[in-house]
Amino acid sequence: MTGKGGRRARVALAVLLVAAVGPACAAEGKPAGNPAPAPGQQREYQAAPAGSLAEYAERLRRSQVARVAAAKKWGLVQPPLPTPPPPSVKPEIKTRKGFEAGPGLPPVFTTVPVEERVVFLTMDDGAEKDPKLLRMMTELGIPYSAFLSDYLVREDYGYFKKMQDRGVSLQNHTLNHPYLPGLSYAEQQHEICGQQALIEKRYGKRPSLFRPPYGSYNGETLRAAKSCGIKAVPLWAAEAFPDRMEWREWDRDLHPGDIILTHFRGRGDWKGTMPDMIRRVMKTVTGKGYAVARLEDYL
Repeated sequence: MTGKGGRRARVALAVLLVAAVGPACAAEGKPAGNPAPAPGQQREYQAAPAGSLAEYAERLRRSQVARVAAAKKWGLVQPPLPTPPPPSVKPEIKTRKGFEAGPGLPPVFTTVPVEERVVFLTMDDGAEKDPKLLRMMTELGIPYSAFLSDYLVREDYGYFKKMQDRGVSLQNHTLNHPYLPGLSYAEQQHEICGQQALIEKRYGKRPSLFRPPYGSYNGETLRAAKSCGIKAVPLWAAEAFPDRMEWREWDRDLHPGDIILTHFRGRGDWKGTMPDMIRRVMKTVTGKGYAVARLEDYL
């Protein structure tokens, strides 16, 4: 199409793209009149075939409308920023300084070395099995990883199967949640390898990640984990509760690649529910201009 008709079509398409992308940029505090794309949108735009830009713009618009509606439903001030595509080349993971336990062992880390403004949400143990959490995370499209202990999960294996069916990776947090440095090598190996086998039997996939209870480990813990097929030991840089965030670093802030810990808990342990906790953590994450990404996509 050429002439005035072609110009009108191009202007209409530009308006659609701004309408779709603008709200996400506004959520980052950037002016919508000259929108900088939210995480992942720039690459998504570049990958769109030229002949389908109008359809692509409409998909973006509908996606943003759905995010806004879900955020309103679940009591979020802002919708979560879109999760960026996984990296084509995964970052090199190294053990954090001060967390070493010997050469050739799975790396222990609290942050993934990335430049993108993404963080990773992880949930431990399995005590609370709130069906609202499953609906909330699915409708908001927030990725997370679950580190499970069998002594709590066994009360309802089906709950975590529903979680897995929604794309959540189920990882290892030992069978019984003991203080591992107080156990022998054989006892530690039983706790870790036993949970590896159980998750594989129940959910069809052997974990590659392991988080020691309380974040406590020694060299024998990591040697046992390696013998069980564990590739990495992610700890955390921040911890989320319904009423607050706690921080590992001196500046009490988020950084690109930080791992956030929380737990499957409810009012019996917390001043709130799991949806309350998600509202707290997403207020912090989105308010600081971060998207939540899937940890396993970067390891």
